[in-house]
Amino acid sequence: MCGPEFILCALNTVYLPARGGGFSPRRVLSAAPHKGGALMTLEGLDNREDALLLHGKMLFAARADIPIPKGAALIADMIDLPVLDADTGKHYGVLADVQPSPAADLYDILTDGGRHVLLPAVPAFLDRIDIESGVYIRPIPGFFDEEDG
Repeated sequence: MCGPEFILCALNTVYLPARGGGFSPRRVLSAAPHKGGALMTLEGLDNREDALLLHGKMLFAARADIPIPKGAALIADMIDLPVLDADTGKHYGVLADVQPSPAADLYDILTDGGRHVLLPAVPAFLDRIDIESGVYIRPIPGFFDEEDG
């Protein structure tokens, strides 16, 4: 997967919530990675005070404008995918959520038995993600009980 700084720095336009509903497009004049995010200069925000009004606010992007590198997927496309054993095809459950953590994202898998299992999204456990067919993993013994699939 790619970090938010990659996506934000690659956008030409972002959208801000507009008063009264809807969205206001703003052209990105410049963007640079900064602390896991991006420092951006947006058209129409002419000074620091204008920019500070947006601190902590959500920016939006058109889905078609989001660059997705080969082999990567958006989290929104991964939610509800089946989670399968990469070697046997065994069905463990579905991907319920992705939780960011400092070392690696944690995949929250809702098992067939109704439990939530957190699996670190690291190469040792994650084989591949195919948004057409599922999330393929190689769990070690103990991640899933027999009754979970």
